[in-house]
Amino acid sequence: MFNMKISCIGLLTVAALTGACFAEDTAPTKYYKLEFVVKEVDGAKVLNARTYSAMVSGVVVLKEREVATGSCSIRTGSRVPYSTGEKTSYLDVGVSIDCRSVREAPGGLSLRVDVDISSLAQESNPPVIRQNKWASDVIVPLKKPAVILSSDDLTTKHQIQVELTATPIT
Repeated sequence: MFNMKISCIGLLTVAALTGACFAEDTAPTKYYKLEFVVKEVDGAKVLNARTYSAMVSGVVVLKEREVATGSCSIRTGSRVPYSTGEKTSYLDVGVSIDCRSVREAPGGLSLRVDVDISSLAQESNPPVIRQNKWASDVIVPLKKPAVILSSDDLTTKHQIQVELTATPIT
């Protein structure tokens, strides 16, 4: 009976120490609000702007080990029908934004961003689609807007810009 009590106490001690070790190596997951602003600009003048927001969790690195990571997807647009003989097909046009590999970085937030912005150029069959597609790893400062994409429009003197603001959620 005495040996059983010592064994139970020993097991409880080991369990408590093991829990303490794991507790040292964990941290609460950090969350960020990502606000994307897609702008059409002509020189310094903003002609059109649309805002898209998402929440994402970021990687927390403790003792050289990643604890958590997050991703997000934003989709908004339309399905445009067009005819190919007897068959009707559809094209997806609009804005698609994907984020992944979100990590804290010195001076900001590091993440992989894929952006696809498409629209109808004119009414025609089949439709003519204008498309801006971009993908890159970026580092953005926290709480400050940063232009992460800038592309000339091929048919006008306008420019498409994507601005990202990352704000920690407390």
